Amino acid sequence: MGFLSNLVERLGPAQYVFGALVVTGVFIGLLLVFILVRRMLRRRYLEQRDRRTLVIRKQWDALVAGTYSPTQWRFDAMDRDIVESILTDRLDVCPPEEAAQLMRLLRTTGLLDTRIHEARALRGWDRRHALVSLGRMRAPEAIPALAEALDDPDAETRIAAVRGLGRTGLPRAAEPMLERLRFDTLQVPERPLLNALLNCCRSGPAVLVPYLRFADDRFRPLLARLLGEIATADLEEDLLLLASDPLAEVRASSARALARAKPRLALTALGNLAGDDEWFVRLRAVVALGALEDPRTIPVLIETLCDQNRYVRLRAAASLAALDGYLEEIIQQVLRTRDRYALQAFVSELERTGTLPRLVEALTDPTRQDYAEDALLGALRAGTQRHLLDAMARHPQAKTRKAVARLLARSQEQRLVPALERAAATSRSRREQRLARWLLAHLSEGGIERATQKMPV
Repeated sequence: MGFLSNLVERLGPAQYVFGALVVTGVFIGLLLVFILVRRMLRRRYLEQRDRRTLVIRKQWDALVAGTYSPTQWRFDAMDRDIVESILTDRLDVCPPEEAAQLMRLLRTTGLLDTRIHEARALRGWDRRHALVSLGRMRAPEAIPALAEALDDPDAETRIAAVRGLGRTGLPRAAEPMLERLRFDTLQVPERPLLNALLNCCRSGPAVLVPYLRFADDRFRPLLARLLGEIATADLEEDLLLLASDPLAEVRASSARALARAKPRLALTALGNLAGDDEWFVRLRAVVALGALEDPRTIPVLIETLCDQNRYVRLRAAASLAALDGYLEEIIQQVLRTRDRYALQAFVSELERTGTLPRLVEALTDPTRQDYAEDALLGALRAGTQRHLLDAMARHPQAKTRKAVARLLARSQEQRLVPALERAAATSRSRREQRLARWLLAHLSEGGIERATQKMPV
């Protein structure tokens, strides 16, 4: 000690630096000890929990049946948490018969009552945890306690209450949120609110209708967007009313709802929406018409294929290309529009979806040959020369190359001539050069009969 005192005196002003280093070292050492002790205790706790989980799992069937006395686990905090965790996990995936047994166990053992009390009495993180756990139990008795937390001054608690109500999956659980939303007293972010309402109303979308009728312009688009995800055919009258709503966002959501519910008058309503003044309403209507997969939508989709908005044209082309069995008729109607942008959109969609390669393959199928030839001739006039010339020159099957070459020769399409002349002059493959010259000869002579003669394929 005397040595240390003399050393500190000789250090002079540096003794303060030395003292700070010593204190820092002591605190670092204590922190390391705390971390090691905490890790040791945590490991011990987890090992003990694993052992108790194994014991409870072995007795699970007896516990659910009621032959395993609740007094053996109910008053131990660790055992109670394990049982509740297993119960709520099973409720998420179990069939209705097992869910009834698990709900009876929650009620008879008092786990549900405990969580209800915690959701009302606790504060802070403990209350938020109780609210979410209460929602996972999916019990109607939990709805009043969860609804009370919607008025909590803490924002995190309100969000936890919304999530808890959403986890119940009960239509009744949506009513407290909708009531507060109607009077603008629910202060939570939109995304968790939408997710909760969607989960609650999925099994009973009719619960949204009364609130949707009386909602103001701020919240009606939100509720209409929600109804668009879960609508059913029995809401036909309400969906038709939404299709004529003064708000464009509501009309757009009604198009999605009509496509999902598919009521009797869906085609008529969507046809009207396809001519709406707002481009995004027309876009939603076109997407919904494509979802119907009904050939009666072809005239409306042909009209929207000429729409001034590019996105509407592209989605109309996608919907038309999906109607595979009516492709020949669609191509003819597209050609009659004489709209360059409509032709471009439709041909691009045919290439993107792989419809043209399938039609080319069908040329060698006797059962589909006539349909494929008519469809490809129409597509050729619509502007698919490049794809067909490429198939004629590079398709791996000689039979298919011959079929495409005969089809092009029979078409007498003079727009092929410049591309064939370039291929005959610049192609590195002698076969492609001879084939290009052969096709040029038939196109220039206009002889259909010679198109059946032997060709260099």
